[in-house]
Amino acid sequence: MPVNELTIGLLGALLATNQPQAVSNLVQQQTGVAINVAADPAEKELRDLMADDDAAQDEVDKWIRDNDDFAAQGAGMSKAEMHQRIVARFEPVRKGYTDFLRRHPANAHGYLAYGSFLNDLGEEDAAAEQYEKSRQLDPKNPAVWNNLANYYGEYSPVTNAFAYYAKAIELNPREPVYYQNFATTVYLFRKDAREFYGINEQQVFDKALALYQQAMRLDAANFTLATDYAQSYYGIKPLRTNDALGAWTNALQVAQTDAEREGVYIHLARVKIAAGRFAEAQAQLDRVTNAAFADLKHRIERSLADHENPPTNSIIVSTNAIVAPTNEP
Repeated sequence: MPVNELTIGLLGALLATNQPQAVSNLVQQQTGVAINVAADPAEKELRDLMADDDAAQDEVDKWIRDNDDFAAQGAGMSKAEMHQRIVARFEPVRKGYTDFLRRHPANAHGYLAYGSFLNDLGEEDAAAEQYEKSRQLDPKNPAVWNNLANYYGEYSPVTNAFAYYAKAIELNPREPVYYQNFATTVYLFRKDAREFYGINEQQVFDKALALYQQAMRLDAANFTLATDYAQSYYGIKPLRTNDALGAWTNALQVAQTDAEREGVYIHLARVKIAAGRFAEAQAQLDRVTNAAFADLKHRIERSLADHENPPTNSIIVSTNAIVAPTNEP
């Protein structure tokens, strides 16, 4: 279908003020004609730069893993030498971002990407500055609100984190990470949450748990999320036993490996001991055969024995939180 003169005129006017892909979509909606508009060169340049960033991160991660292996054998670089090598590898990427932003000072995505790069390097204050520039240019991007909330959750004021996570969720209510981050921050900073929301501690727990639950509805198969939610019950006094057992049962259902499942058995045993369901707790422990859990299993078995036969004039000390082993470095 040929493009008529009116469409050509509209296209020229739109290109003066809109992103190419948005122009292409609008023209197709209005005319039924699919027009291939060349991608914004700046956005393409930024994508290439971000790919270089990812490649550098992957390469440095491999260096660190390899050097750790060499160090275990009595070889490898010193920390100072490795640091110098890493800095040198990231320097071209840093220059790439600063040069890009010098030439495209109104590119919100560029500031966001550069901020993420700096954050990965541990330069959190500098990263926050870039995130703020991005937010000023594009306040409708939920990712930048989330990133700033992460920063304020670590460096304060934490009340900014509460407000910024809420804004990220308002802009994109389908992103589970925003709810998970928000839940964790409310849970960890309970005093601040009580004062900010005007609620008591049990209501703070309820708020954090509700945020976790919403994240899980959006990402039901995420084992790490499920275990974060389940472990949050350990901080609630008195322990909400039935809810905790339900949370750990859900984590068991989404576990993918034997190690993950056996880690959950340990947690189920712990909660069932607290609930006085000693035979069920022992049945859970009997399912744990991974040598990596041997010490933890033994500690829980001792706790079980103490609960079943409490010594006279003694206090039973609960075990610490238990985390399943992971293959991640």
